[in-house]
Amino acid sequence: MAPASLSNDNATARPGAWIAFCVLALFFLFEFVARIEPSLAADDIAAWFGLGSGGFGTLSSVFFWIYAPMQLVVGLVLDRYGPRRFVVPAILTLSAGVALFAFTSSPLLAAVGRFLTGLGASFGFVGGLYIVNHWFAPSRFAVLSGAVNAIGMLGTAIGAVALTGMIEQAGWRPVFFGTAAAGTALFVVALFTLRDPKDLAAETQPLLAPLRLVAREGRIWWIAILGALYYMPVNVFGGLWGKAELTADHGLTAVNAETAISMIFWGMAFGSVAAGWVSDRIGHRKWIIVSNAALAAAFYSAAIYSDSTSVLFFSAMLFMGGLFGGAQMLTFAAAKEGHSKHISGTVVAFVNMIGIGGALIFQPLVGLLIDMSGDAFATALLTIPACLLVSAAMGLAMKEVRHEDHADAQS
Repeated sequence: MAPASLSNDNATARPGAWIAFCVLALFFLFEFVARIEPSLAADDIAAWFGLGSGGFGTLSSVFFWIYAPMQLVVGLVLDRYGPRRFVVPAILTLSAGVALFAFTSSPLLAAVGRFLTGLGASFGFVGGLYIVNHWFAPSRFAVLSGAVNAIGMLGTAIGAVALTGMIEQAGWRPVFFGTAAAGTALFVVALFTLRDPKDLAAETQPLLAPLRLVAREGRIWWIAILGALYYMPVNVFGGLWGKAELTADHGLTAVNAETAISMIFWGMAFGSVAAGWVSDRIGHRKWIIVSNAALAAAFYSAAIYSDSTSVLFFSAMLFMGGLFGGAQMLTFAAAKEGHSKHISGTVVAFVNMIGIGGALIFQPLVGLLIDMSGDAFATALLTIPACLLVSAAMGLAMKEVRHEDHADAQS
């Protein structure tokens, strides 16, 4: 095995590094579109399956029932075996799940479709960060991981608006079938282009050894919970309930509401890259996380509780909420830098499991609060600024630790 520094220097010069980066970034884009797609036609899908707000929120959240716990498996197998033999079939599994969801009229089979969608999607984000960690120098991790996130966010921002218009014209089921077809095309590309990096960990170490190390470290748990609370608005407002809130409480049309929601992802795209660039330059994560989470709380509150009916106002507020929300990506850098790069996949996956697992709680919880309050979105969505402010407070107590494998992250 080559020394870490030599391996990373060579990786940046190999075309395979950028091919792998592009494939995984596109996979993350695809999985994120599939993740939020039910929110683009929430009323129609709920009516198709005969569900209320709480039932629809539960159906949508099935994605996360498998996605969250699979993160432990994803991190371990990527650290041990590399991405190719798992990421390629994961893309096809995700595509099959989207197609099944659109094909059936049974809520049970639709739940199976969402389960398959989450199963395949579980390799997308962590796979992208794995590629960045193993193909590129440590000093580029925050900005390149932010770029993976940005591609996913920008694609989702553009795609959500376009897909909403297509759904209004053709209905949600044909659009979902089209999404599945696009995923199948990506599977073919990955099959012929994706390769593993050269610096895989030795396969002689016990498979569960990295997980035992990570799971008993309180610092990792702290960062993971902080990240979950920080990401909560994307899961809840951007991923499911935002469009319904803007149309019900502020009178926006479906397309205008989705346009405003898409600005969260535009903001996240720019914010994750900007926060990563600044953080890599100064070699610190903590204070960027703390300040940006607090600012995100202010802008989301302005969007939710304003009396405005202007799509421009909501677009601006949600863009700023997403912009400052982009610093959530730094939680992955802060967590993985405390350990050898050969278990970074497990560290990132563990943090992502806790982070995305927040959707299991908050998506159905907000739906239940909406039903209980007589469709009073403002009351239910108090959870958004509350979670952001708690994450900022937790950031104040976060400890920054750097293993020697990530030493040049300070340069």
